[in-house]
Amino acid sequence: MTYILKTHQLTKAYRGKEVVSDVNLNVRRGEIYGFLGPNGAGKTTVMKMITNLVKPTEGDIEVLGGKVHPTSYEILKRIGSIIEYPIFYEKLTAKKNLELHCEYMGYYNKKAITEALDLVNLVNVDAKPVKEFSLGMKQRLGLARAIITKPDLLILDEPVNGLDPVGMNELRDLFLKLSRENGITLLISSHILGEIEQIADTIGVIREGKLVEETSMKDIRGKQEEHLELLVTDYSKAAFVLENELKVVNFRVIDDKGLIKIYDRNTSQDDIIQAMVRNEIEIDAIHKKNQSLEDYFLQLIGGGNHHA
Repeated sequence: MTYILKTHQLTKAYRGKEVVSDVNLNVRRGEIYGFLGPNGAGKTTVMKMITNLVKPTEGDIEVLGGKVHPTSYEILKRIGSIIEYPIFYEKLTAKKNLELHCEYMGYYNKKAITEALDLVNLVNVDAKPVKEFSLGMKQRLGLARAIITKPDLLILDEPVNGLDPVGMNELRDLFLKLSRENGITLLISSHILGEIEQIADTIGVIREGKLVEETSMKDIRGKQEEHLELLVTDYSKAAFVLENELKVVNFRVIDDKGLIKIYDRNTSQDDIIQAMVRNEIEIDAIHKKNQSLEDYFLQLIGGGNHHA
């Protein structure tokens, strides 16, 4: 079986308005699938439908070769997940929370609790109730709970929320280990594109409930465009000069940074510098860069101000 998860025209409507429309996801066994989209795009709703927390209005979900129905308990047992904010018994310890989860799941490997806590680097918390945990510690405990039963498919909704850069780096390494060494398939949603870029094999981009792109990171890297990044003090004046004097049609302004990304290959760096100098526009920096996943993603969802 090549695909561990497939959705067919998955649709969810509330009061007649579709929030997810005809989504066809194809997640291969053993890969890390990055599920990207702005807030409100439908990522969490799709994940809730896959885990049977929300019933689809239309369409089918296939996991491990079988269709998911409300009574597909054996299939659902093979999925681990963190959807939105993980909830715990706040007065109990991390270990006790995991013991109750294992009992609920019918999973009785006592060693698995210690292994899961060690994997997510949640140590020296034996006597501490969960209510005293930081947000990052709760995220780690949620992940420990999701992986404790050694699922085939792990679904994680914004799993690095609340973590500092060191914690994010640790979890990134853990996700790679779970995929490469343990053979677990991961479906991860995130708005932190740099994190997804470093670990994903495939990305799916959802916008306004519709899947607008599904492609491999290898293909994205293969068609990365080289472009110029121009950092100026007066970006609106610079944009005017680019468009009207140099006749550049393909560029994007990142308003909050004073940054302009120029994709037009017919205009040289020297031409741009001379035009800015002629118009008394101060240049802070100009250099060539390759397109990142963030650039690719923003172009797909219409982020920033486009001129094309």
